[in-house]
Amino acid sequence: MKIIRPVAAAAAAMLVLGACGSDSDDSSGSWNYTDDLGTKISLDQAPERIVVQSSMGAALSDLGVDEDKIVGYFGPATLPDGSPDPQAEGLDTEGLTDVTGGGEYGDLDLEKLAELKPDLVVTSTYLEPDLWYVNDAAKEKVEKLGTPILAVSFDGKTLPELLDSTEKAAKKLGADLKDDDVTEAHDEFDAAAERLKQLGTTMTAEKKQIVAGSPSADIYYVSSPEANADLKYWKDELGLPIVQPDPDEQGYFEPLSWEQADKYPADVFLYDDRVGESGLQLFKDQPVFQTLNAAKNQAYVPWTSVAPPSYDAYADIFERLAEGLQQYS
Repeated sequence: MKIIRPVAAAAAAMLVLGACGSDSDDSSGSWNYTDDLGTKISLDQAPERIVVQSSMGAALSDLGVDEDKIVGYFGPATLPDGSPDPQAEGLDTEGLTDVTGGGEYGDLDLEKLAELKPDLVVTSTYLEPDLWYVNDAAKEKVEKLGTPILAVSFDGKTLPELLDSTEKAAKKLGADLKDDDVTEAHDEFDAAAERLKQLGTTMTAEKKQIVAGSPSADIYYVSSPEANADLKYWKDELGLPIVQPDPDEQGYFEPLSWEQADKYPADVFLYDDRVGESGLQLFKDQPVFQTLNAAKNQAYVPWTSVAPPSYDAYADIFERLAEGLQQYS
């Protein structure tokens, strides 16, 4: 898989956008776009009422899409204590309608959605063609309402590539990618990436290993850099010594019993921050896991495994990761 270096990411993105461009609109004012799944979307005019998956909504806000256009959202937005969920940090949900369904994963409240009369629904896909937080039944019902779904695909893309794909969609939705805030986010991303690269050099020289993962009551999940764009970027491009496990068929992680928790030695452990303090406690309660150097030294560093796909969000994630790793290198 091709990796784009952080310094070149913005330039490469501009070359791609310059060569391909967004779908053209005709003189009558119609709005046309072909998304990453090949879905051709045609509207009489540019969408003015948009319902977003929460992470995508946060990214679109980061990129300067007019927040007045966002009328509803679905997916995680706040934690139980009311603070912003890292997956959607930056999305102002005040005044927005939550159309997340109350049933199984990917359900949408179609009644609330229909009341909003959206011109467009925006989400992403990690495994094409499955939509993030929209199951097949909900997708079919949304389409019956006559509302098109725009999907940004992250499947098989490097981190800069998926961030650039989000920017392409945002530009079509009215974002100014030359805005100072957007260009500054690119610069901050590059600077934070360079800091992580230096830490990678130091940790490798010290022969330290990083393991990323998450817990459940019975299973220890070791995350695979090959399937997680951020981990892969940090490992392959920035040189962080992140362990590559032997994942299952889906490729995202290797499930292990807690009795096997010492299979991969770790000096630093990146824990999926979606699990919160209760999840972190699961690691601390497991005797085999506690034999790892990371556990003995309390070298737990939070990892925002799902985040708004914007350079602004990842610049912040990179900085927080560097701050965490700095303590143990």
